[in-house]
Amino acid sequence: MKKRTRKRLEVFFEFLIFGLALGIAEDLIAIWFATDAKITWHVFAVVFLVTIPFAILGELVVDKIKWFKWLVNRKK
Repeated sequence: MKKRTRKRLEVFFEFLIFGLALGIAEDLIAIWFATDAKITWHVFAVVFLVTIPFAILGELVVDKIKWFKWLVNRKK
């Protein structure tokens, strides 16, 4: 793996983990204030599963990945 690619992947995962942590904390606080539900491991698991796609999408947008670059290059 190239050094540049590895560094970019490393930064991606660092921000992904940080985004997951903040997303989970934010959702748990919202559930705590908005409902009478007790925060259990089941609630935590659901929040974690809901947070994953948004954290990934957020990282892809922040990294400005060119989604269709491979398609454009393929047509040339």
